[in-house]
Amino acid sequence: MSAPIYIVMKIAGGNEILEKKINLSLIEPVLTALADKKGSLITILQKTQDIYGYLPKEAICLISEKTGIAESEIMGVATFYTQFRLTPVGKYLIMLCQGTACHVNSSELILQTIKDELGIDDGETTEDGLFSLKCVACLGCCSLSPVMMINEDTYGSLTPDKTKKILRELREAE
Repeated sequence: MSAPIYIVMKIAGGNEILEKKINLSLIEPVLTALADKKGSLITILQKTQDIYGYLPKEAICLISEKTGIAESEIMGVATFYTQFRLTPVGKYLIMLCQGTACHVNSSELILQTIKDELGIDDGETTEDGLFSLKCVACLGCCSLSPVMMINEDTYGSLTPDKTKKILRELREAE
C-alpha cells in the first residue's frame, strides 16, 4: 500500500477556521478490491462516503485515477443519486421526512422548529459542525409521521416540543 496522502481542508465555522486532514490511503483497500471490477462505481462511492461521511473532491480524483473513469462521469453519478454528499455533514445528520403522511401530519411545523432551534436551513450545517439538516422525500416510516432520523436513530410522532427536547439532549451530550 502507498504512503498516506493527506489533504488539508479549511471549513469556515463562525470566526474560527477548522482544519481537517483527509487520509486518502483509507480508501486504498476499497480501490484495490473494486477498481478493476466493471459496474462497481456506486459501491466504491458508497464505501468512500462511509469512510469520510461524504465524497471529498480529492477522493473522487483518486477514484478516477484508479478506475480509469472520468471525474466528470463520477460526478454525474454522485450528483444523480441523493444518497451521496459532496460536502461534509455535522456529527448529527438530521433527515426530516417530507413525504405525504408526514406532510399532512405537520412536518412543516417540525421543519420550522428545527430551523428555529438550530439556526440552519435544509442543506446547511450548524457553525459548530454538530448538526446538518436534510429534508428527504420519504423515510418509509409513515405510521410514525411526522418522523425524522438522526444518524441511525428514528424519532416518530414528533411535536415541536418533542423535537426541541431531542435536539437539546444531543447538544447537551456534547
